[in-house]
Amino acid sequence: MRREEGRSIKEIARLVGVAPSTVSLWVRDIELSPQQHAALLDRNPAYNAQRNGSEAKIAKGRERRRRYQELGRSLARHGDCRYAAGCMLYWAEGAKSRNQLRISNSDPALIAFFVNFLREFFSVPDSSLRIKCHLFADHRQRQEEVEQFWVDLVGLRRTNLQQSYVNRFSRASKRKRTNKLPYGTCNVIVNDTRIVQAIYGSIQELAGFDRPEWLDMLPQRG
Repeated sequence: MRREEGRSIKEIARLVGVAPSTVSLWVRDIELSPQQHAALLDRNPAYNAQRNGSEAKIAKGRERRRRYQELGRSLARHGDCRYAAGCMLYWAEGAKSRNQLRISNSDPALIAFFVNFLREFFSVPDSSLRIKCHLFADHRQRQEEVEQFWVDLVGLRRTNLQQSYVNRFSRASKRKRTNKLPYGTCNVIVNDTRIVQAIYGSIQELAGFDRPEWLDMLPQRG
């Protein structure tokens, strides 16, 4: 009914005698043809309004991200070397997501510099900063101490700390891997589309290239 006849979810639910939400799950992988979309529009103007509303929302979000990148380009043109350093650091070490900023490293000086960069140039409040530790098996007995090291380093509280990821010793390691990274690695996380897109705009301005796909990357989980 959906694939061959192009029927709406409500029509199928009524004919089969189940909830529309159930039909929605059944047919979520079926793409309607342009002709089928047109036929649904003829039968149900509300369907077209809903579809247009969704497309308008997507376009609005993309335009907002484009404006944030333009803001970043403007910031890059001010010529502050510390600002440029923070942006280039994120280009090299940061995760690339549409709406979340995340950088991970084992170097305490690097992490401290980047957190100060966010505070100085984007006025990020402590309440918006999250850190997450990636610890190795030999850190298990001193996990709280290692976590506190990173919390103190960036001047935050344990309430800013997300649950740490702790590796386990593998059979192959025979517990030989110890103290190679005394404090593991630390992730700095900020969920803010404006900031991450402004940094993308600055990177492109500073390095002299355009990367339109940074506007449309899917959000990352985790």
